[in-house]
Amino acid sequence: MFEKANDSSFSVTGSIQEIAGRLAEEQEVMRLLEVTTTPKECTLFVLGSKCVGKSSAINKFFDREEHSTRPTLALEYSFGRRIGNGKAAQVLNVWELGSLNNAEQLLEVPMRTHGLQQFAAFIMIDLSQPQRVWADLDCAYKGLRDTAQHIMDQGMPQMRENLERCAVNRVKHDNPDLPTLNLLPFPVVIVGGKYDVFMDLEPVVKKHVCRCLRSIAHLIGGAVLFHSQKLPKLAKVLRDTISHLGFGSPVNPFRAHVTDHNEALSIWFGTDSWEQIGIREKSFLCLERIGATLKVEVPQLDVEKQKKHFPPDTAKDICFRESVIDEMRGQKDDELAGIMRDVLLRGKFDSVQD
Repeated sequence: MFEKANDSSFSVTGSIQEIAGRLAEEQEVMRLLEVTTTPKECTLFVLGSKCVGKSSAINKFFDREEHSTRPTLALEYSFGRRIGNGKAAQVLNVWELGSLNNAEQLLEVPMRTHGLQQFAAFIMIDLSQPQRVWADLDCAYKGLRDTAQHIMDQGMPQMRENLERCAVNRVKHDNPDLPTLNLLPFPVVIVGGKYDVFMDLEPVVKKHVCRCLRSIAHLIGGAVLFHSQKLPKLAKVLRDTISHLGFGSPVNPFRAHVTDHNEALSIWFGTDSWEQIGIREKSFLCLERIGATLKVEVPQLDVEKQKKHFPPDTAKDICFRESVIDEMRGQKDDELAGIMRDVLLRGKFDSVQD
């Protein structure tokens, strides 16, 4: 009995090993198939000044006709897919933020939904209003920085290390300014919009605005590009840049390296320096100092002072109750709360998977 049992056990063990081997081979085949067929996703987040041409730039990239010029109110989402040469499909998620005011919750949606690993941002600034440059730039940058920091604090340490390593790679390890930089964990392109108007402003205004944009971009490890839908050459460069960050082509969409404030700036990641910008005291350089320097040379709007003079929020005033409007407002608030709950749950699930 024992001999038969032993013979039987040896036979069964051998068959289990064979089955396990076949399963391992099948799993490897499935893994390779998944790598080659699963869509690779990237996410672009477009935010910045109002009415600077964010929607137009996105529509231009997707070859969509603009049937209306209505402003973007909150968040709008678009996506594109590219398939070619037998490779895996590539998916590009594009989010557009309508307004920078009270947008803390909205900033989290694209960053948590798709993660930071394949994420890039375009901060579009209205150059035709130089007095608003700092308010919009500062608000957009701090929103991205604080939201990314919050997400990384909740994620795995390895994710932070990978993002920081990629940020250093973008500006090159041997960059002499590296110790003085405060890099964001994803690519950021500062786009100066409405350059067709900016090019006719006073040279001294252009000089200081360009210096500010270059300083911020260099500080965070970003790029600078001036743009106008009315100038086809500049419009094409922006479109190629979106394609590069979204789909990985071309290698470098910037046709030239331009730092002259009398021309349209075009400065790729890691190609600028404090010396070229004209800043000598690097050790004391920070975001606040860059802003203070611009305010001295080009007077800026005091956004905080403006907020104090805004009329009170009538939506919360019992004297202005409107049952129909209040009901619709409540529905929208509930929808936003639901979206935020889904995003937070997905973020926690992804962190557990990692």
